Amino acid sequence: QSLAKGFKHAHTKLHYKNPKVPRVVPDFLVQMGDVTAGDGTGGRSVYGDEFVDENFILSHKATGVVSMANHGKNTNGSQFFMMLLRARWLDGKHVVFGKVIKGMDVLKTLGEVPADSNAAVPKNSIRIVDCGINNLQSKYDMSEEQFLSDEDM
Repeated sequence: QSLAKGFKHAHTKLHYKNPKVPRVVPDFLVQMGDVTAGDGTGGRSVYGDEFVDENFILSHKATGVVSMANHGKNTNGSQFFMMLLRARWLDGKHVVFGKVIKGMDVLKTLGEVPADSNAAVPKNSIRIVDCGINNLQSKYDMSEEQFLSDEDM
């Protein structure tokens, strides 16, 4: 079950496809994944409204890190953010679960979209028009140098 492929909950299909990107904080992060309200105030995971923090093994020490958005301990839903820079002060507060390996230029372009200086709401509408899952042939190990890179791999 996955929000990237679509998840049926009651009479609603929750999906990362089509929601707006509700938050762009220049030189910091781009947040998305609100599959319910679409404005950054909602979200729901395949496990329920919220789920507990998994682990804090990986660090927010590189551009392109993908991390769970939350509003406190054990309040993960469907929202996530991608880092536009290093932000190690988020370590231990948000769970890192991925890294952009292709499309860093797109992430950088999203980070340049003008946004309201108070609420960080993009002045132009941004949507995720498609998403899915790429199956890997084998386990993928990333070197420290690759993790720290701000270039496509």
